[in-house]
Amino acid sequence: MSKMKGTSIKRGRATLTFNIIGYLFVGIMALICLMPFIIMISGSFSSEMAIRLQGYSIFPREFTLEAYKTVFKFPEKIIRAYGVSILITAVGTSVGLFVLTMGAYVISRKDFKYRNVVSFFLYFTTLFNGGMVSTYIFFIQYLHLKDNLLALIFPGMLSIFNLLIMRSFVSNIPTALIESAKIDGASEFKIFIRIIIPLLKSGLATIGLFMALTYWNDWHNAMLYMNTAEKFPLQYMLYDMLNQAQALARIAAQAGIQVESLPTNTLKLAMAVVATGPIVLLYPFVQKYFVKGITVGSVKG
Repeated sequence: MSKMKGTSIKRGRATLTFNIIGYLFVGIMALICLMPFIIMISGSFSSEMAIRLQGYSIFPREFTLEAYKTVFKFPEKIIRAYGVSILITAVGTSVGLFVLTMGAYVISRKDFKYRNVVSFFLYFTTLFNGGMVSTYIFFIQYLHLKDNLLALIFPGMLSIFNLLIMRSFVSNIPTALIESAKIDGASEFKIFIRIIIPLLKSGLATIGLFMALTYWNDWHNAMLYMNTAEKFPLQYMLYDMLNQAQALARIAAQAGIQVESLPTNTLKLAMAVVATGPIVLLYPFVQKYFVKGITVGSVKG
């Protein structure tokens, strides 16, 4: 009896030691991952001269709001750009998730005769594609989406990489659930809406976050297809502001004007904070779904 008690005490101490070491290691790694973000925020509140002379630090040097004053010099433009980015992200992610999940459901069904052929053609596009020029011609000359917000939504709506990942989630759903629904007289679309989608919460949250990040951070498509400043998303508007600030600094330097006080490095950091802040709020809402399995969801129903 005493031996069993001693063994349990040793196991308890070993478990406690392992937990302490594990939590300490994870905490250090989390701090290392947070350091770039902390330095970015600190630099955005530092003066331009302090950044140039002393470099970046964890705490702001010569605290100032000059960079943010430059970013929000025209607040109505920022608000409008936020609205465009939110609209594109919400519509593109919602519609894209629905279409992508439907495609993943179809090619995951074993009773679909041509699923291997369709999967091959989908995968083939990840190896070879038409490139940017043909894509631009297709959107401009055939779809007539020049200066249209749909040109910012369509490109990111269907990613073959996300489709293949979603197919793996769908494949884990027991086929018995689908067969029992068919016996009860449910149609294919009703099975997809009432059974498949509720069991894909973890997959939808994961892929949805990937898609939302892609839409939110995209500025290249806006550069290609947008002409009207009122339709610029946040990322491209900030990119355009940064280019204008750098061009102004070059012109002033060529004219012999002192430009030490003109924020350029701090402006970059402030723009990164402004652009990154809202999307970070998504993580607390989807984090819990990353660790949930498909089987757990199906048991809960």
